[in-house]
Amino acid sequence: MTNNPLPKPRRSTPPPSSPVSNNPAETGEPKPYELISFPKERPPKKPPAGHHQYLGDRLHGTLFLTLKVQTTLHVSTGVVVMGSDIGSRVPLIKTMVQNIDQKLSIQGSSLKGCIRSAYEAITNSTLAVITSRYRDKIPQERLPCKNKQELCPASQVFGALDWQGLIEFSDAKCQNTGFATGFMPSLYRPRPDQRRAYFDARGNVAGRKFYYHTIRAIDKGQNQGITVQQAAKEYTFKTQIQFKNLTAAELGTLLIVLGQDPKYAIALKVGGGKPIGMGTMTVEVTAAKVLQNKGDLRDRYSSYKPPESDSMAGTKLQQFMQKNIQAAHSSLVQATQLQQLAEVLKYPTDREPPTGMY
Repeated sequence: MTNNPLPKPRRSTPPPSSPVSNNPAETGEPKPYELISFPKERPPKKPPAGHHQYLGDRLHGTLFLTLKVQTTLHVSTGVVVMGSDIGSRVPLIKTMVQNIDQKLSIQGSSLKGCIRSAYEAITNSTLAVITSRYRDKIPQERLPCKNKQELCPASQVFGALDWQGLIEFSDAKCQNTGFATGFMPSLYRPRPDQRRAYFDARGNVAGRKFYYHTIRAIDKGQNQGITVQQAAKEYTFKTQIQFKNLTAAELGTLLIVLGQDPKYAIALKVGGGKPIGMGTMTVEVTAAKVLQNKGDLRDRYSSYKPPESDSMAGTKLQQFMQKNIQAAHSSLVQATQLQQLAEVLKYPTDREPPTGMY
């Protein structure tokens, strides 16, 4: 899901009867997140490539992904049901999407959100979503794009108001049958007004908020919370990303966010429970299909036979990815912000989850 600079409140403050707070936001303990700074320059804006044709000087195709769960994962449907309704012994359980074949799914929109937030952070882009309460504290140049003819780098690729974007995310289907049962502790609401690090010297929002990966997720042992349906560690999911009219730099930046740059071992942070270590997923690009040349695009509509696509795997795929990643570093990726984000999202890690309730 998209990492807003100031997420919406999720829980009220502890009851007055609590003599001692376990909330790290109040006790001064290290925070499980960092703010990634905004680039100093204003975001460059231009019209998108469009959907009217496949441009011969751009890239079109499909990435095939395998996602591996490293810490327990819960992407909520927002529905709580009786455990007996889904084959669990617990009285009540918060659910994930589960297909008719008893396999969990992660909605494509959830994947798109978390990937977009990282893409925004390492390019000179605006925010996709903002919290209205703090709108006046967000730098004006970082407000979401509203004019289709003036889109920032991330909006050109992922979409904006009245613009669909150039990539499509399929739902990720779990390769394991069934699910695990876990426990998600209650989480305190964010308190940006009580922490100066949220704001710069001028009182504006200081950057985008990202949670660290940890070696495990907090599960049992808390006083409050709810049982959740989840994907356990080592579960794997498969999905596809279709793209069209991307420049080499745009595709390369997407690959960096997916953790394919050997210099920046980035993992995704998906679903709920991010503050307590949940939702870490590593990505493997197992194959790619890319339309080869402009003639393939013409033949797509002038012949009954589909155009030949360049299917890649192994060494050929790695060479293709690294070529586009290099293009991203040369013209699109912000080096300072990438370094900051890589420090937060690097995986593997030896970082422990926060103690107590967060």
